[in-house]
Amino acid sequence: MKKLLAVVTALTMTAALLAGCGSAAGSSSSSSESEAASQASVETEAAETAAAEDTAASESTAAESEAAGTEAADAASGSGEVYNIGICQLLQHDALDQATQGFKDAMVELLGEDRVVFDEQNASNDSATCATIINQFVSADVDLILANATAALQAAAQGTTEIPILGTSITDYATALGITDWTGTTGANISGTSDLAPLEEQAAMLNELFPDAANVGLLYCSAEPNSIYQADTIRGYLEELGYTCEDYTFADSNDLASVVTNAVSSCDVIYVPTDNTAAANTEVINNVCLPAGVPIIAGEQGICQGCGVATLSISYYDIGYKAGEMAVDILENGADISTMAIESAPNVTKMYNEAICTELGITIPEGYEAIAAE
Repeated sequence: MKKLLAVVTALTMTAALLAGCGSAAGSSSSSSESEAASQASVETEAAETAAAEDTAASESTAAESEAAGTEAADAASGSGEVYNIGICQLLQHDALDQATQGFKDAMVELLGEDRVVFDEQNASNDSATCATIINQFVSADVDLILANATAALQAAAQGTTEIPILGTSITDYATALGITDWTGTTGANISGTSDLAPLEEQAAMLNELFPDAANVGLLYCSAEPNSIYQADTIRGYLEELGYTCEDYTFADSNDLASVVTNAVSSCDVIYVPTDNTAAANTEVINNVCLPAGVPIIAGEQGICQGCGVATLSISYYDIGYKAGEMAVDILENGADISTMAIESAPNVTKMYNEAICTELGITIPEGYEAIAAE
């Protein structure tokens, strides 16, 4: 701006001088007039150039200031990409609900609630509905899918090979996905967390509480591959401890009561693994087993709370939370899901149902934690 004023002043003085000369001489030669006009044109051009430079510099400074302000505002608000997450939960019961909540809490805590949008859907324990939900997520091109329970994971695996899929509440990924040469990772767009508690320790707990029992019934849904896996695995441990084991399987909730009635007629103890159909129908099981005086060892806390006497349980909230941490690592840090190892619960806890134990006259040794009443 100072440069512009200087040029304007110079032009003014030049004009004054030319006017004075004209007044004194009354006339000037043609060459002098031409020379003066040429000089004025040059100086005018210089003034316009200086003005343009000042305007450009002013605009540049303003733009830089605006950009710096935007950058500072973004940093202050923690803004970034907003992620769309599809959640397919097989059915509603306490364990799966806790896993979903843990997943959501982890993502919100690590990213901020403004950076993640959840599309949470429940399949009402129907595999076909799981497939429909997953297809909706694929069509919407979500950034990541959480598959809560085995049927949801299987539907997701069939629905997309591109979108990252994290499973939770999955007992055994090799069984769920039909992988024969299991190495701990899927090698595909799938990873997640497992709800498998140590089955050998569960068998040892059953033996600790019921050393004089002879027959153990293995009660589970034949439509759930991970329940089959648990029953097959714990059978070996129980037989090593001297028990006789028999399977009591039900296809769905419709034949559950009759199968349980059959089981209590010939079993001293019943073992129920982490089975989703059983978890959603603990009242049905309890209404048969409790009057018959047959105790149940459960694979997880929710089932134990509804119909069991004791469990060696994981925290479903914890495995859900861990899956949420894995999701953030994938989305924010570009972690390769195909090489991410399946994670397990960090802790297991011996727990007991005080009300049922009291009614059955079972004394629980030290080292067990009472399940809080609902």
